[in-house]
Amino acid sequence: MSGERRVAVVTGAASGLGVAITARLADDGAHVIALDRDDAVNDVVARLSKSGGSAEAAIVDLSVEDEIFAFTEVLKARHGRWDILVNNAGILPKLDGKAVPTETTPMSQWHQVIAVNLTAPFILCRQALPLMVERGFGRIVNIASRAARTYVVTSGAHYGATKAGLVGMSRMIAGEHAKDGITVNCIAPGRFETPMSERGSTEWLASLKATIPVGRTGHPEELAAMVSYLAGDESGFVTGAVFDINGGTFMG
Repeated sequence: MSGERRVAVVTGAASGLGVAITARLADDGAHVIALDRDDAVNDVVARLSKSGGSAEAAIVDLSVEDEIFAFTEVLKARHGRWDILVNNAGILPKLDGKAVPTETTPMSQWHQVIAVNLTAPFILCRQALPLMVERGFGRIVNIASRAARTYVVTSGAHYGATKAGLVGMSRMIAGEHAKDGITVNCIAPGRFETPMSERGSTEWLASLKATIPVGRTGHPEELAAMVSYLAGDESGFVTGAVFDINGGTFMG
């Protein structure tokens, strides 16, 4: 990362992959705005600050558009720049550890998943891009899913639709801003050691892990390392790409 302290926003920063991504970007020298609706994100920021990192917390419900817009206005007024955006937050409703069947999915659940997993990332990209264009630099990393690439038994139609939409949106924005010093890429994770992926019975989870060719689930720090690369200076020739990090469960 460059000598100046860049401003990064990481959504879904209170747990799982978001904690690891936030810590890695802070280690890289960025000032990280850790965003989540859960006030546990305050503890994440406190730990980072204690270890010498530069971070602040933002409590935002990504299902409420007005809250997202209000957050971005505060960011602009406080920092005047926005260099890195990692859209990591996502929700995945399940039924006994498995996907909610399409034919019994409540419409309210469909709208909620669309709002958090797709509309919120769009708004954040929309609001970040002018500041990135102004500085001639920007890095957007969208956390998609293996469900955007292939059938995943633990996902649902609503979740897969949002993650596939995130990939398509990323490529469109990447093309629009390729000459502005802005890159936009996706990471499509498989199963990682996170609260979201560890729901379900012990037997069910063991059967899923047995299908992973490398023989284990991923460590959040492994994904955070890829985010670090895509958010840095050395990835300037990488845009519109999807990186599959899944232990070999999808090799498309």
